[in-house]
Amino acid sequence: MQAAVHSIIKRSIRLSLSALLLATPILAQKAAATSPHDYTHNVDPFIGVDWGGNTFVGSAIPYGLVKLGPDMETFDGRRSGFGYSSNGVILGFSHLHLSGAQGKYGNILVAPVTGPLDLDDIKTPRSNEVNQVGYYAANLDRYKIKAELTSSRRVGFHRYTFPASQQSHLTINVAHALDLGPGSESQRFLGAEIHLTSNHEAQGIARFTGGWNKGGEYKVYYYMVLDTPATTTQTWTGTTFSSAKDATVDTAIPIGATFNFTTHANQIIQAKVGISFISADQAKQNVQQEIPTWNFAATHSAATALWNTELAKLNLTGETDSQRRQLYTAMYHIMLMPTDRTGENPDWQSTEPYYDDYYAIWDTYRSSSPLLTLISPDRQRDIIRSLIDIYRHTGYMPDARSGNDNGRTQGGSNANVVVADAYLKGLKGIDYETAFAAMVHDAEVPPANAQKEGRGGLKDYNEKGYITLADERSGSRIAEYSYDDFAISEVACGLGHQKEAALYASRTHNFEHLWDKDMTAEGFHGFLRPRNPDGTWAAPYLVVRGTWPDFFYEGDIWTYSIYAPQDMRRLIDMAGGNETFVRRLDWIFGRRHFDVTNEPGFLIPVLYNYAGRPDKTADIVHLLLEKAFMDTRAGIPGNDDSGAMSSWLIFSTLGLFPVAGQDVYLISTPSIPDASLALANGKKLRIIAKNLDPNGLNRYVQSATLNGVDLPNAWFRHDQIKDGATLVLTMGSAPSTWGTTTPPPSMSDPNAHTCSTN
Repeated sequence: MQAAVHSIIKRSIRLSLSALLLATPILAQKAAATSPHDYTHNVDPFIGVDWGGNTFVGSAIPYGLVKLGPDMETFDGRRSGFGYSSNGVILGFSHLHLSGAQGKYGNILVAPVTGPLDLDDIKTPRSNEVNQVGYYAANLDRYKIKAELTSSRRVGFHRYTFPASQQSHLTINVAHALDLGPGSESQRFLGAEIHLTSNHEAQGIARFTGGWNKGGEYKVYYYMVLDTPATTTQTWTGTTFSSAKDATVDTAIPIGATFNFTTHANQIIQAKVGISFISADQAKQNVQQEIPTWNFAATHSAATALWNTELAKLNLTGETDSQRRQLYTAMYHIMLMPTDRTGENPDWQSTEPYYDDYYAIWDTYRSSSPLLTLISPDRQRDIIRSLIDIYRHTGYMPDARSGNDNGRTQGGSNANVVVADAYLKGLKGIDYETAFAAMVHDAEVPPANAQKEGRGGLKDYNEKGYITLADERSGSRIAEYSYDDFAISEVACGLGHQKEAALYASRTHNFEHLWDKDMTAEGFHGFLRPRNPDGTWAAPYLVVRGTWPDFFYEGDIWTYSIYAPQDMRRLIDMAGGNETFVRRLDWIFGRRHFDVTNEPGFLIPVLYNYAGRPDKTADIVHLLLEKAFMDTRAGIPGNDDSGAMSSWLIFSTLGLFPVAGQDVYLISTPSIPDASLALANGKKLRIIAKNLDPNGLNRYVQSATLNGVDLPNAWFRHDQIKDGATLVLTMGSAPSTWGTTTPPPSMSDPNAHTCSTN
């Protein structure tokens, strides 16, 4: 889930808060002081590493550019696509990783070795592995070395404790990357330089391309400095060692260097590796600025302080140990991506924030973005400003981006929903007029490469009102484009662009053009169905989970045929009314048509609220939390996708869920007696569940109040909580009439707000 990199630009004068904290001990102490409690011990970074969760293992600060962790292969030689493997051997420690995704990075690999150095056989089992917030450690059993890692925003800090050995080495492999190969989504190594500028320093550049996003070339500049001068140094190209201090390759030939030592027992050798996308000199400055001393513990402490500031935004009372570990780990996961690369943009100079590794907005717009708008509005503001600036310089806000390059677009132009979500919730400091121009550009200008950015099938969509099988993913696209256009109409209306508001509002029901009311599946009528290029119906598409060339992307008829958050009232009527729609939802969950492992279904559990059955929402949310999420290595049911799954878990455990792109939150069922989220300006949203029992039997809301006022509906608006609020839910063991009368808002409501009446 991206980077033609050509120009070297001046270092930005803007420093992120995280960089300042790590560069200035006083500020780090202030960060620690704002969070007197240590929340980091609740985080278990190993949650989600197995069964496809692909969560990052290693050291990082919130939104940090550097994610320093082990790259591994299984015992049968299969290399991990995201870096880590619960079973296998460590190849070394690289500095760039994703979280909840794979197929990119794994650059600048450092590996300590004892004994004869065989470049084809640098790997080791490990034991006593530890991963805490901002810290990773393991014993490298083959080499009798203890490895410890910590990091700042752009620098990795290594500490290795060596045994007594006549042959100890600290190697740096600059040709290494994850998922190297000839595949269409594989990375490719293009060439590199390494320069040994002293007996304890190395610097250079490594060039790569490809990956899941099929991105263009990205250049990783590095600077490595050791606290111990080497006895000898060597470079290598291919499998040949050389005493030369400089080495260059212009093709996919292995290249690296080794610092060689004679070590005594328990000798510690430390290394700092600065990473930059600008220059090797910038990478060196990053080291000097962010970690100027050799105090490993202080760097770890600064990272812990930063994480405590973020984790303190969630407070729980009465939770189980498992819930506490799951939720604080989820908070940790959502703040690993996107990455703050302000000051590290190689392609243009700007005073705007710069973020990369949107991997992908198609995943995160549904729950992660609304959560950050609540608990980290300044961060979300900067992320959106970055999206707008990317539009200014590339022509499109990305739907996915990595390696400083846009790509790929899985569904709609979902940055539109992110902007609308922020606008409707009053997020300040954003150039919404330029954001609106970017949204209109998405909706009107067909891209040269529809998998890279923008909207594919746009000509047919705008002229016919639907997309045919002449274009891929026409079913999922019609559903998503219809909602994207709803988002555009909302922002247009608020900005006073009434003509555009009316135009895009008229397109919000385009999904109906692929709705075949006569199509029947398992006793239910009305589904999205493909159309041939001439407009005639094609055969129904019944594949469970399609991919890039298919009618539905990562979903099926049961998922996408009921995706119309802009007008659920209209969709429910099309599907046969409330009773039939409830039976349809029951069937989806009872017959395993619901895919908990993937984002397109995130809203489905709370759709019962639109049909007057919040009790059924409570049943399903409770079931999913009990069966699909755990505090184990297999505790996330599918790719965490940059924290998307983790943010779903947080909202659902607290008992509410956002309708992304609207100012509406739906109430489900709380699983913790008392929880709160910190909002801006010292305010908080507190959710109290009275009579909640440990087994979840009292999961049905009997009555509710919001700020002491009766709340008869199973939903509320952002304005009701933005200045702080207390939601009190009185729970019981049987369904009640609460929340059954007034469904959440839809465009087809008789009293629906429209721009013309604004």
